Amino acid sequence: MQYFNVMDYEAPAQVRMNAAHWDYYAGGSGDEITLHANRAIFDHIRLRPRMLVDVTTCDTSTSVLGCPVSMPILVAPTAQHGFAHPEGECETARGVGQAGTLLTASSVSSRRLEDVAAAASGPLWFQLYVFDDNNITIDVVQRAEQAGYKAIVLTVDVPRFGNRERDLRNAFHLPASANFDVPDVTKLKPSLTWRDLAWLKSLTSLPILVKGVLTAEDTILALEHGADGIVVSNHGGRQLDGAITSLEALPEVVEASSGRCEIYFDGGIRRGTDVIKTLALGAHAVLVGRPVLWGLAVNGQEGVRHVLELLRNELELAMALCGAPTLKQITPALIRR
Repeated sequence: MQYFNVMDYEAPAQVRMNAAHWDYYAGGSGDEITLHANRAIFDHIRLRPRMLVDVTTCDTSTSVLGCPVSMPILVAPTAQHGFAHPEGECETARGVGQAGTLLTASSVSSRRLEDVAAAASGPLWFQLYVFDDNNITIDVVQRAEQAGYKAIVLTVDVPRFGNRERDLRNAFHLPASANFDVPDVTKLKPSLTWRDLAWLKSLTSLPILVKGVLTAEDTILALEHGADGIVVSNHGGRQLDGAITSLEALPEVVEASSGRCEIYFDGGIRRGTDVIKTLALGAHAVLVGRPVLWGLAVNGQEGVRHVLELLRNELELAMALCGAPTLKQITPALIRR
């Protein structure tokens, strides 16, 4: 079978996976309004291409927190890649490295963070959930730094897990993580506040990004408490159903940041044109989650690589057709809302 875009991987991936595991990957919370809105919002953004620009060569390469990557398309943290492939996150890391970009490894992983680092040929960030036991946080942060991860991505939008009805209907329970001994990984620290960010920064010399920000107010608080970067995200529509889409939130987060940090975007990317729209709205790079899992389920590391290459190739074509041969030329002037 030929795969001409990332959506072509979705149905074959579902066929290959256990039904409850598929629902865990695919589902959102409640009525899944935000889940579907994340994708639909891109249809309301139009591009304003410029003509007679030399686009003989279009350069998609960039750097993220100082790490060079082949494209402004990174891999979002998603849990339990072992549902999609026996080698789990290690296989994902191989494919991401082949594509020349960055993997954000989830703390709720089917493979130890050290094993993922050993399998990777590209840069890695480590996504962090915070539990009541501070010793767990101290341990995994120090291990991530020792293993060569380049940043910590603190997820802040899960004081409690969302109402994920697909999982309830399937009587699905998320397995334990390979990274720590916690019987129930859904029981996170509900008392987490911005003050904990300063404590977290005291544990590591790595930059810390805050993932799950949707408002200008929280952008300002994140920066005041030492965040080195922000990931605009509504957790793939898996937390608060009815929340604004990541794309709706992006402009106010960018404005509130006033250029003080790099702003990343997570939520609904399926096409290279989605990427260029997001960059035009001020994101430094985007993160992609579910499509990477589809590629992993269908064809392991080669599927992961191909999903990312499809998106990169579509972005490169969109840059040419928009008359923007470099990422710096992707500005708000390219879009109409």
